[in-house]
Amino acid sequence: MATLINGLYAITPERTDSNRLLREVEAALRGGASVLQYRAKHLAPNLKANQAQAVQGLCKKYRVPLIINDDAALAASMSASGVHIGSQDMQFEETQQSLLSGMLVGVSCYDQLAFAMEAETNGADYVAFGSFFPSPTKPNAVRASLDLLREAKQQLSCPIVAIGGITLENAAPLIEAGADAVAVIGALFEAPDIEATAKEFTQLFKHR
Repeated sequence: MATLINGLYAITPERTDSNRLLREVEAALRGGASVLQYRAKHLAPNLKANQAQAVQGLCKKYRVPLIINDDAALAASMSASGVHIGSQDMQFEETQQSLLSGMLVGVSCYDQLAFAMEAETNGADYVAFGSFFPSPTKPNAVRASLDLLREAKQQLSCPIVAIGGITLENAAPLIEAGADAVAVIGALFEAPDIEATAKEFTQLFKHR
């Protein structure tokens, strides 16, 4: 399933309006998003669980894997495709033990290739590097470089995701440097036409 981590990796914005969220998610999926991560850091647990279940229904409709951000228990309870964790989240082994067999684990590695190599050795199905550009989601995030992507492509076998401030204008060099997927929040979900924007991101991978 790890080979499914490629192309446009859409990450949901935090929305209290579930109907709006579902409309936006479906537009991204119609446009060709090949992975979707449900991310909600501050919502009430019941709302978060309800939204995740509804998003999963859309992901199944479009045959796209659903990754849950930072919540292995929720991912396991709804048999999501996997979970994504960061260095400050649950310990890797604890996360794996919480999941059902065959579920993906993605790990944020920021600008640390050594951390990514360790994560892959420990069983991570994909790794994410960033932030490559200024990001309103994480304005104080560390910066990663194109050279890091190039070296990671040489050293790692698992899929590599680039994240952080990625737009249609700056994504191509990341793909050329070795990113298998680009993770996007604002440039996708704040776009005037989400479906059309998703299609444009997807087209960037057609010529690699």
